[in-house]
Order: sequence, then C-alpha cells, then structure tokens
Amino acid sequence: MELQSVLEQKVKEAVKSIFSADLAAVEFQPTRKDFEGDITVVVFPMLRVVKGNPMQIGTEIGEYLVENVTQVSKFNVVKGFLNLVIADSYYLDFFNLVAKDTGYGYAKAGSKDAVMVEYSSPNTNKPLHLGHIRNNLLGYSVAEILKAAGHKVYKTQIINDRGIHICKSMLAWQKFGEGETPESSGLKGDHLVGKYYVAFDKAYKAEIQELISDGKDKEAAEKEAPILVEAQEMLRKWEAGDKEVVSLWKKMNGWVYEGFDTTYKNMGVDFDKLYYESDTYLLGRDVVKDGFEKGVFFKKADGSVWIDLTDEGLDEKIVLRSDGTAVYMTQDIGTAIQRVTDFPDINGMVYTVGNEQDYHFKVLFLILKKLGYSWAEKLYHLSYGMVDLPSGKMKSREGTVVDADDLMESMASTAAAISEDLGKLEGYSDEEKQQLYKTIGLGALKYYILKVDPKKRILFNPEESVDFQGNTGPFIQYTYARIQSILRKADNDKVSTVLDLTSELHEKEKELLKQLQLYPETIQLAAENYSPALVANYTYDLVKEFNSFYQQVSILGEIDEKKKALRVALSRKVGEVIQSSFRLLGVTVPERM
Repeated sequence: MELQSVLEQKVKEAVKSIFSADLAAVEFQPTRKDFEGDITVVVFPMLRVVKGNPMQIGTEIGEYLVENVTQVSKFNVVKGFLNLVIADSYYLDFFNLVAKDTGYGYAKAGSKDAVMVEYSSPNTNKPLHLGHIRNNLLGYSVAEILKAAGHKVYKTQIINDRGIHICKSMLAWQKFGEGETPESSGLKGDHLVGKYYVAFDKAYKAEIQELISDGKDKEAAEKEAPILVEAQEMLRKWEAGDKEVVSLWKKMNGWVYEGFDTTYKNMGVDFDKLYYESDTYLLGRDVVKDGFEKGVFFKKADGSVWIDLTDEGLDEKIVLRSDGTAVYMTQDIGTAIQRVTDFPDINGMVYTVGNEQDYHFKVLFLILKKLGYSWAEKLYHLSYGMVDLPSGKMKSREGTVVDADDLMESMASTAAAISEDLGKLEGYSDEEKQQLYKTIGLGALKYYILKVDPKKRILFNPEESVDFQGNTGPFIQYTYARIQSILRKADNDKVSTVLDLTSELHEKEKELLKQLQLYPETIQLAAENYSPALVANYTYDLVKEFNSFYQQVSILGEIDEKKKALRVALSRKVGEVIQSSFRLLGVTVPERM
C-alpha cells in the first residue's frame, strides 16, 4: 500500500480513537521547505467533525501516528498543519526496491488499452516546417508516454497527397522546371517540390495583376487566372485517372517522401502505419448513407446531406455535397472507422492537430458517437498552439516558412557556438564535436518545445533554448554527463556496489529519493493528460535536486565507504531516470560533455 494511503487510513483511525468522530477524507500536501517534515496533514478541514483547537488536535493525531505507524518517526504542528517526518528506513526500503530496476517508472507493457496516435500528417507540396516540428515532437512523445504508462500504441499519420495544392506544385514544375530533379538540383525532394509551390503562387499573383490591369475586378481575376484554371483541370484529370497526370503525381510525391523520410530520421520520430488521402478520400460516403437511413443525418432540398448538432451547442454540418462528393469531415469519419478495422484492438485515438481545428474535431467525435461506435468515447484531440519566431509568422505560399531541416541544422550550429564559447569540449575530436553539437542542438529544440503545455502558444528563441543554465535541455544533458563522469571515477576507484540500508540519510539524499518516488506517478499523469510538459518539468526538478545534492554532499570524497556506495548508487539511479524520461521526450543524453 502506498504511504499516503497508509497515512490516510491511520489518521482516520486516530480521529475515531481519540475524538470518536468519522473523517470522510484526509487532506495532504507537501511540507513547506521552511518546516521540518516530508508530508503534511491539513487539520482545518477536520474541524467540521472534531471540535477543538487545531494545534491540540494535530498534536494528538501526531502522537498516535508516531506510536502506530512505523514509517512516521516524528512530527511537529504549525498552526493547523501537522508536519510528519517520514523515517529514513522507508526511503531506504524504496531505494532497495528500485535501485536495480532498469524499467523503473514504466508500467507493464500492454497492461492498458491499445491506442492509435496520429501526428505529422503533412501535405506533399512542401517540406516540413517549424509548426510540423511541434506536431511531430508532441505526437511522438505522447505515443512514447502512453507506451510507458502501459498502453499498446500504434503511431500513424495521414499524408495529404491529393488536391488542388498538390496540382499547383505539379503544374509549376511542368511549366518552369525544365526537367529539374533532386539529383540534378542537389535539393532534397520535398524542398524541390516546395520551390515550385512558391513558383506557382508567384506566377498566379502576376496573372491576377495582369487581369486587373485589363479591367477585371479582383475577385474575378483570382478565379479566372489561367494558371489556376490549368491546375483545376489537372486535378479533374487526376481524379479521372489520367495516366500522364497520375505518373507525374507519383514521381513528384516520391521525391517528397524521400525528403520526409530524411527529416523524420534526423528528427528522431517514426511511424507504424501510413495512410494516404488519395486512398481515404472516398471513405465515409457509405457510412453517411447508412447514417441517413438510421436518422443520424438529413437531406436538404438540393440533395446535400447534413447533421444537426444544434442541441449540443454546435451547428449544422455538411457531410455530403449535393453532387454526392465527400467533404473532409466525411473522409475523416471513414478513416477513423477504417483504422479500427485495420487494428481491431484499438480502443481510442489521439489526433495531434493544431488548435485551429478544435471545432472540426468536436464535430467529428460527436458524429462518430451518434453513429454508435463505442470507441468514439475515447477519442482525443491533442490541440496545440502555434510556434512563432522573433521574426514573426510564417507563410508557405510566399516561401517565408521556417524549414524544419534548416532549423535543426541551425540548432546544431548554435550549440557549437555556445559550447565553444564556454570551452566545454576540450579533448574532443572534430567528429565527436559535430555529433555532440547535433545531440545538444536537437535536445535543446525538443525540450524547449515539449516543456510548454501543448495548449499554449510558443515564441521559440533558439539561443535561449541552448543555454546551459536554467530549464533547458542542455542543462539537463550536462547534469546527466556529470553523473556519468562520477560513475566512471567510481568504477575506477572500485567503489562498493553493496548497499548498507541501515544508515541515517542526509537531508539532501532524502529529498532526492522523494523526487525519484514521483517518477511513476508523473508518467501516469502525463499519459492521462497527454502532456509531455509534465515529464519535462519533472526531469528539470529532479536535476535541480541532484545538483543541490551534488553541491552540498560529498560523493566520491566521502570517507565512510558505506555512505559513498549509497551516494554513487543514488547518482546512478538519477542518471537512469534522466535518460529514461528524456527517452519519452525523444531526447538523447550524451555520456560526456
């Protein structure tokens, strides 16, 4: 039984025994740093059933606990707060259980429902950008956290590989590309295709201006620009299966996928299953027809099919156009159902999509519930805010997007400049330095983004993220490397690995053990809230606690061999938890820095 459960039971016993009263619940909180104690019982709520002075009530309960609970060694009462000091033996027993547990904090694999996590889901007309980085990092980390919490997880994405925006890149390449390929240009495939998406927009705007100069109004010019009309015709040909258009589509998408794969590999994210909009855009229409027969949907006079969600505080939503073609909502309905068909064990899905789609997912989830799918109760929209740079917003069409590949490369350069200034890499070969710069730079980027609650908008500052002090990835990585240095020296000094679990703990040892105890609970909370920020900030708190311990307690310089062995083992466990928690964030920790 967990300590708090034991204490709650015993506090209720004490109140019953001493005051002949029944407590419904006991309120606990961490003991304030300026008072002695580890956990505090709040006495004031007890005054509803126990009449008397809070100080006296707290004292009598404290005396009862010391006498009847082996884990409580002493207590003090400050006003209406009963501060309990937990015996060193309790923390040492805990450490004895986890010291050699390499999977500490993680629940048994597959002990909870299978879940599918969708993230990335890019368009094939441009490379991944800064917004995709936040999406990928969040989705990947949430998937890893759910796994650590005991869920079986399938990672997926739906690639938006069809539509007018794809045809714009294709047409511009046909017109202006002169046969350029990734090989001939030296560009990654996704960058090359993105270049022609920008080229289309430039030509389109020029044609609009020309039509306006010829007397057309702006709205008409935007609709009648010849290059847009050609792109629309290309889309019609693609939908009709025109061999030439489909062949070009396959070739250019192939370039993009190779580029995406390189970016994903560099970013350190992966997927178990890929879905393509070109395969799924027809899904859902039969579901809508069945739903119409069941009365879930209704038809308007023009033949279009809708759902009325006004009773739920939303509005009417179209699910099938009057010509029978699907809308995005239709294919999302069909894709969700298809996923459950493909993976029958899943009982929930997480959609990692920006907060501009909040309304869309409210509607989607509600429709799936009304259609009677039990798993629809366990659908979650992992909604996140935008990422801005000090330079401002990004626009894909104008080519002002912060490219994901460029940003990751620049993060390594920033890490290199700061590391060299600090003189932290003496004795490294050039190859070792370059690898370490990537590890630090990418770790800085990931941690800076993931430490923030997903719902909040982020202003990303590359230089600030690579600071070696404060709540940053490099600060935590440096602490991990420091621990590894201690362990290497301990091995060289042949420090004993046999632990004496009867000695008295230093206050800083105890605080560190208390922080380690929170790790399993933190993983479960992060999974329940789909929030990597909880894991990130837990790790920072653990690292702060370790650094305080490191500065105030001698480790390898300790004369008492038993204490030295314990402190080395404690340092090792902290290092393991840092590595474990950072693995959930997709961040690598270096052995040396």
